[in-house]
Amino acid sequence: MASLAGKTALITGGSRGIGRAIALALARAGCDIAVNYLRSANEAMAVVQEVRDIGSRAWAVQADVSQEDDVRHMISTVEKELGYVDVLVNNAGINPKKPLDELGLSEWKEMLDTNLTSAFLVSQAVVPKMRQRKWGRLIFVSSIAAQTGGVIGPHYAASKAGMLGLMHSYANLLAKEGITSNAIAPALVETDMIRNNPSIQPEMLPVGRFGRADEIADAALCLITNGYITGQTVNLNGGWYMS
Repeated sequence: MASLAGKTALITGGSRGIGRAIALALARAGCDIAVNYLRSANEAMAVVQEVRDIGSRAWAVQADVSQEDDVRHMISTVEKELGYVDVLVNNAGINPKKPLDELGLSEWKEMLDTNLTSAFLVSQAVVPKMRQRKWGRLIFVSSIAAQTGGVIGPHYAASKAGMLGLMHSYANLLAKEGITSNAIAPALVETDMIRNNPSIQPEMLPVGRFGRADEIADAALCLITNGYITGQTVNLNGGWYMS
C-alpha cells in the first residue's frame, strides 16, 4: 500500500457529492487537495476549509475542464500552490436526461466534451510529470450506464463507456512506469439528484438502499494506495450489475 503523505491530488468536480467525499478521504490519508469546480465556488471553498481542518493543504481552482486553455491554467495554478499532481480523479461530469427522439448533435457534443474530453485533457496534462517521477494514479469516475446503457440516454452511456476505454489505454501504456489507471462505476449514489427524484427508489437495487458517497471514496482510496491494481473497473452498484 503506497503512502499518500505529501502527495497532491486533483479532483475535478470536487465541490460536492462523490468528488467532495473523495477529496476528504484523500486528505485524511495525507494528500494535499486541489478542488476543481466550474460554478459552485461556495461549495468548493467549503471543501477546502474541511480539508484544511483535517490538516492538509488545499486550494480551489475554477476551470471548465472541457476547455484546453482552462485545463492548462488550472494545472499551472495547482503546481504553483500545491506541487505537481500525483493523483488525478476525473470526476467532473453532467447527466441531463433527454428523450431519445429529442436527442440531437448539440446534446451529444456537450455530454462527450464535459464527461469524456475533459478526462482526456486533464489526464494528458498531468501524465508527463507523473512519468518523470515514475509514480502516479489516474481514477476515472464512470457509471453503470457504461455497462447497461442506463436510463439517461445514449449520449451519457457513450461518454461513460468512453472513460473505460480511456482508462484501459492509460493502464496499458503506463503500467511499467509506476502509474496506475482505474475506474469506478457507481449506480444510484445518494446525492441531491437522487434524493429529489421520486421516480428513483432504493428498492430498485438488490441491496435495498442507495449507495453513499463515502463508499465510493473508500473504493477510490483503495485503488490509489494499491500499486498492483491497474486497468480495472470497480462496480459499486448494490448488485445491480454483476461481473
